[in-house]
Amino acid sequence: MQNTTQWFILLMALICVSSLHAGRYAGDFMAIGAGVKPLGMGGAFAAIADNADAVYWNPAGLASLDELEVSLMHAFLYDGLATYDNATLAVPLPNNVTIALNWTRLTIDDIPHFGEEHLVGTNVDLRSSFPDLHLSGSPDSYFRSTDDLYQFSFSKQVHHDLNLGWYFFELPIDLNFGGTIKYIKREMYGFLGTGTGFDLAMLVRTDLAVLFDYEWLGHISYGLNFRDLGGTTITWNTEAEHEDEVLFTTKLGVALNQPVPKWHSTFVAAFDIDYEYDTINHYGLEWQYKRLGALRTGYCDDNYSAGLSLNLYNFILEYAFVTNTLGSTNRVGLRFRYW
Repeated sequence: MQNTTQWFILLMALICVSSLHAGRYAGDFMAIGAGVKPLGMGGAFAAIADNADAVYWNPAGLASLDELEVSLMHAFLYDGLATYDNATLAVPLPNNVTIALNWTRLTIDDIPHFGEEHLVGTNVDLRSSFPDLHLSGSPDSYFRSTDDLYQFSFSKQVHHDLNLGWYFFELPIDLNFGGTIKYIKREMYGFLGTGTGFDLAMLVRTDLAVLFDYEWLGHISYGLNFRDLGGTTITWNTEAEHEDEVLFTTKLGVALNQPVPKWHSTFVAAFDIDYEYDTINHYGLEWQYKRLGALRTGYCDDNYSAGLSLNLYNFILEYAFVTNTLGSTNRVGLRFRYW
């Protein structure tokens, strides 16, 4: 029974990552999600985007970083049948500009291959009469599948005080604009598929204390990310030069950040909507305590998540547990900030 379950999970994993015969799902390996904190919050991160993981969720948020950050993540997926790694370097520059480099890889090792060369020249009647022509059920070899994503992101922040007239006040607004250039490389059983895509994003943040004239209120932010504008084509080096298309998707988000000085805490509530094959809702909550760490939880598409982080000097240790029908996953990460 255990072997049957493993083979089923492997089959489902291959369906998710393979693009040789299912073009509309060509980019699904990128939909797994990068980073530990965002996944701990159910993927509701488009309007938060406050660390290097913003490259994936909303590159416009990178401009809010005021310190260099290195982010690393590792996860075992599908009951250990696949590994998922992510590394990002975000570098703030003068004039409220930030650039970032990201590398993401999904790897599946020891995929069985069943050769059928010995069946050439035979027919059903012949094979039924000679058992030695039957498939043995044992793999003839094993191969490896890798999916790589390389991204370069750019973000710029513009501050504007919106004048609402002499009777009212000036409302402070931070406008972040960002974009990403991505290169996709997929290798499977000796074949190579490559493609280039583009993302555009925006993040708007304003102060609720000024808007409603209550000093204790925090701020609210809105995020918008257009991923794979115009669709991204992945071309394989097969004889037919098979092409797969990564569909254009839109991610919208809103987040409320509320400090509670009396408790030395900050509470964050976030909600995202993804428009992809279908509409998917993401919900996330986080409690930050001083600068010591945070607890978080999330929900998305019948899957639950929970996580935590611990701040140690310039290092942030992160962990998230994410449920999934293909097998729940544990994600661990390390972020380093330098200022």
